[in-house]
Amino acid sequence: MKVYLDNAATTKLDENVLKAMMPLLTEDFGNPSSIHAFGRKTRTSVENARKTVAKLLNATPAELFFTSGGTEADNTAICQVIDKYNITHVISSPIEHHAVEHTIKVLEQAGKIKVSWVNIDDKGNVDLTHLEELLKNNPRSLVSLMHANNEIGTLLPLKEVGEICKTYDAIFHSDTVQTMGHYPIDVKDINVHFITCAAHKFHGPKGVGFLYINHNYKISPFIHGGAQERNMRGGTENVAGIVGLAKALEICFDEMKEHQAHIMALKDYMKQKLIDTIPTIEFNGETAHDKSLYTVLNCRLPQHPDAEMVLFNLDIAGIAASGGSACSSGSNQGSHVLRALGIDMERPSVRFSFSKYNTKEEIDFVVSKLAELFAVKEKV
Repeated sequence: MKVYLDNAATTKLDENVLKAMMPLLTEDFGNPSSIHAFGRKTRTSVENARKTVAKLLNATPAELFFTSGGTEADNTAICQVIDKYNITHVISSPIEHHAVEHTIKVLEQAGKIKVSWVNIDDKGNVDLTHLEELLKNNPRSLVSLMHANNEIGTLLPLKEVGEICKTYDAIFHSDTVQTMGHYPIDVKDINVHFITCAAHKFHGPKGVGFLYINHNYKISPFIHGGAQERNMRGGTENVAGIVGLAKALEICFDEMKEHQAHIMALKDYMKQKLIDTIPTIEFNGETAHDKSLYTVLNCRLPQHPDAEMVLFNLDIAGIAASGGSACSSGSNQGSHVLRALGIDMERPSVRFSFSKYNTKEEIDFVVSKLAELFAVKEKV
């Protein structure tokens, strides 16, 4: 059996998304910037996709800019806000995705900003009292906090943070890459000014995403070139990707309640099976439904002489999982998220992340393989 439980890294392309994309990969190949009929047809496809996404988020089409994915969107928002609005202070957390954390640190090292890292607890929850203290001392800061942590799944109370930012005239950017398509997001209901998306996290294609920019904010392009994306992002549009993104997000919103129930049940089932099978197992981050991203379960397994080989052994057994962010693969430093939480790094931690395509039978198989790997240790 082959089991894919690394959906936080990327997801399987939905067949209906592929069907929507195929005409743009075959007969409708015109450049959307061309003025002839071939170009006009693909331009219409791009703008219809923009309207679809805007309607789902309760945004206006003019507030959405298509990008190559979440990393470019995060970089654009952070770098260009700081430049355009002369921001000298940024508040973020030590467990942000590297697309945010590294960008902020590069700007800090260049002397462009000072950074305050908001306190977090051992589950990854942001200390909102500390956030407010930081903003009292540094009003008009840029606050960059992710909606859900990609490694441990802990959720940020997005609306509450938005209200705190509003009180202190702060600009609020949130990396919503892991939650887009999994939760309803109404940009008019939350005081967030910039949010980001990557289509491959919700059964869309890789290499495409978007940046939402609240209409009250105007920034300069991050990538210069042609006049694409209303002069905001140079480069010929990934038309098929954009159409695929819109279709994937539309499917997610149409089927959200059904898939939330299915995936949440799988997560709860796996958690209990693991507790019953490996009694000393613990879980990193929040696991309660209202505080945790339902697609992620991060497990801290018992100490083991072959701890470094856990992912390898799972892979040999046909199971795809992760030790953290896929963007950090190849790094020997371990998860910066788990280190920031003070997690015992001597114990192997594995992130299992689920999708609508996973089944209970797959969970049973994975738990049985983990039981085999840790059986000797548990019997001691």
